[in-house]
Amino acid sequence: MAAPSSIPLKFTVRRCEPELVAPAKPTPYEQKLLSDIDDQASLRFQIRIINFYQYEPSMEGKDPAEVIREALAQTLVCYYPFAGRLREGANGKLIVDCTGEGVMFIKADADVTLEQFGEPLRPPFPCSDELLYNIPGSEGMLNCPLLLIQ
Repeated sequence: MAAPSSIPLKFTVRRCEPELVAPAKPTPYEQKLLSDIDDQASLRFQIRIINFYQYEPSMEGKDPAEVIREALAQTLVCYYPFAGRLREGANGKLIVDCTGEGVMFIKADADVTLEQFGEPLRPPFPCSDELLYNIPGSEGMLNCPLLLIQ
């Protein structure tokens, strides 16, 4: 990769409308109580993670977003609680309501390559705000998708 430049990198991100990706097959409807460790008020926040992947020649002719969407739907069959929503139960105790509603997915493209970002690509990543999109109303914890994938 190229050496980092002191000139700020300018690029454009094109996003499709957000959509919910549900499990590919029916999943159990149940409620799972969070443990006391997971239910601490100080842990009620979202974490933004950005991963970068190199171009894979074997993917030539395939839409990477469609491959991810299909794999995500298949994965949610086994990890179905992620397709649910957090709710507050008695005494404010958090519950994962396994509804199968799905996780938020946004297809996006940027007119920039990994090489243009330079090395090293380590947190804090300076362009994360330009690359990652906050869907209005999704920053809460309750009644929102548990995962947002772009």
